[in-house]
Amino acid sequence: MTPNALDPDILRLPFYTDAHRDRARRLAQWCEEQAPLWTELRTDDPDKAVRRALAALGGAGWLDFLAAAEPGSDGDCRAVCLAREALAYAEDLADFAFSIQVLSATPILRHGSPEQRQRYLPGLAAGTLAGAFAVSEEQAGSDVAAVALTAERDGAQYVLNGAKAWIANGTVADVVCVIARTGEGPGPLGLTAFLVPGDTPGLRVREPIEAMAPRPFAHLVFEDCRVPADAVLGRPGRGFVVAMDLLERARVTVGAAALGFARRAADAAQAHVRRRAIYGGVLFDLPTVKFELADMEVQLNAASLLVGRAAWELDQGHRGFAKHSSIAKLHATEAAQRIVDRCVQLHGAAGLVAQSLPERLYRQVRALRVYEGASEVQQLTIAGALDARRAR
Repeated sequence: MTPNALDPDILRLPFYTDAHRDRARRLAQWCEEQAPLWTELRTDDPDKAVRRALAALGGAGWLDFLAAAEPGSDGDCRAVCLAREALAYAEDLADFAFSIQVLSATPILRHGSPEQRQRYLPGLAAGTLAGAFAVSEEQAGSDVAAVALTAERDGAQYVLNGAKAWIANGTVADVVCVIARTGEGPGPLGLTAFLVPGDTPGLRVREPIEAMAPRPFAHLVFEDCRVPADAVLGRPGRGFVVAMDLLERARVTVGAAALGFARRAADAAQAHVRRRAIYGGVLFDLPTVKFELADMEVQLNAASLLVGRAAWELDQGHRGFAKHSSIAKLHATEAAQRIVDRCVQLHGAAGLVAQSLPERLYRQVRALRVYEGASEVQQLTIAGALDARRAR
């Protein structure tokens, strides 16, 4: 692996502090040192691979911030983005394990009671517990307000019935943050968030999902799944707020992961064309190839600036950061798809070989245009923000 996981010119911008720069460099170096582990993870069962990745991340202290942040904290989005970029550059499963752990812990950080924080956050930070966030259903993907899984009050308990679909870490989760319908109001007003231990009777994996890039996805079923009233995260009827609060923060980090994949693809493409002999020279000598590499560099720089700006807006507590988060995710993921595709093309037949770097990147990057709201959803969000600005 080359040492270019993070662009030093981008890190020097005032979006980032010396603390960000130092942490990013140390994490990139750590990722290089873990190269043998990353190779092993690719041959492991996805469940085992994620557990091993979490143990490595937790053991090295890269998840410590999940237990150290103040209650209700926004955390440090710039640090999370830089971590996802470095991890995605190094190994898809490392980024996946890190990102789902952050996704699962953030609702507890921001909305959890002291008891909930103490019960779950130390284990999530240590990598000894695996988390999952369950909002999607087969008929309610991007439309969170359409969630149908029910949670009915029964004395001092709630009884959950229904199903969740495409849940990351669904096969390994020790705690699942579940968005369910409790009926305090119509649509989004009738949703509540719950923290459900993975071994709760009535919660089971309906089926694991074999994704195009191996990861522990699953459909989950809740059948008379009972949890105490203190499993409610935040307040009853606030589940939509919990979900949207999380997704708006997570989107920019998806853009950062896309940057990591794209930068790895661009580096691989450039290395290949500089050594691939053709027509008495190398591929790099061809003007069309130089144009491709120049376009990759433009796209990487634009995505880096958009991700940095969105993360900075969030960390500063500025209103309207959600629009910038959507802009960053949309541009970075779409650009990453194009860059990875061109990487495969420049490698020719060698880029089509199973388990080659270009082939792995091609499978891994595709999901990012769907996670945390598909590209089309981001376009609607951005357009909605324009309408709101015009109305002011």
